[in-house]
Amino acid sequence: MDILITEAFDDPAIDRLDEDHDVVREPAAFKDPARLKALIADARTIIVRNQTQLTAEILEAAPRLIGIGRMGVGLDNIDVAKASELGIAVVAPLDANSTSVAEMTLALMLGLARKIAESDRKTRAGGWDRKGGTGVELAGKTLAICGFGRIGRKVAKLARAFGMRIVVSDPFVEADSPALAEFDAELCGTLVDALAQADYISAHSPLTPETKHMFNAESFAATKPGAFFINTSRGGIVDEGALAEALQSGHLGGAGLDVREKEPPGEPGALEALDNVIVLPHVGGWTKEALSRTHSAVAEDLDSLLKGGSAKNFVNQKSPTRQAL
Repeated sequence: MDILITEAFDDPAIDRLDEDHDVVREPAAFKDPARLKALIADARTIIVRNQTQLTAEILEAAPRLIGIGRMGVGLDNIDVAKASELGIAVVAPLDANSTSVAEMTLALMLGLARKIAESDRKTRAGGWDRKGGTGVELAGKTLAICGFGRIGRKVAKLARAFGMRIVVSDPFVEADSPALAEFDAELCGTLVDALAQADYISAHSPLTPETKHMFNAESFAATKPGAFFINTSRGGIVDEGALAEALQSGHLGGAGLDVREKEPPGEPGALEALDNVIVLPHVGGWTKEALSRTHSAVAEDLDSLLKGGSAKNFVNQKSPTRQAL
């Protein structure tokens, strides 16, 4: 087969691949590693979102694979190092949904600041609690952006429009970075330094062994009392138990979570029980515009790879080195 699709996609750009290629759709294959391993053995390319786990073992079982199309920006479900070792191009249009995720970040900040979800629930139940709905403004507040990549910088641009002060925590950003100057942002020496100043904290870090649970009991204890925490990046960077405790104690003023450590998280737990928490089903990048850009970019790149060309949105190499069988 030319293309294996292991999750559900509904987009004209993906459908058009059938015109030139042998496409096999098994949207539930990600749930069964054995089935995935059997299918990928015959695939030249594969399209996944975030649920299909392309481990080293799975990739080694795919001798014909020349390309992986990732619908989204997170790469923690793909062993990119192994793919590179095997000569498999990994395609991910990293900027396709950055505007949508940045806008969702501001939506969560505003929702928490003005108690929108909480007031909506009370009013739908017949209440009219204006005093209880008293919120705070974003203007004049300090926002700590943890991870100053594509999305973090777009969040900074939007936040500056609201009159916010920006502080940044990112070990890969230099003090003389033009991006800091562009948004009049201050680079902090450590994550704790940033958290201690912030009225709002927005996480934009990838999930790696180094960032797993970077937001934990210690880091939450370092936050400014009453601060709001927003995560639209990866759930695994947060110790959810520690977050729940910081919220229950009143140390944190609220949290907006578009991502969770386990997705879906299962039965409602401590976080879902709190009125000052907004929980969403990982839809930050799910706008019509972002999905269209992402699907089109991946479809075009895989079509090019299958026809002997290179990919525009590669994250590890321009073109496959493995012989296409």
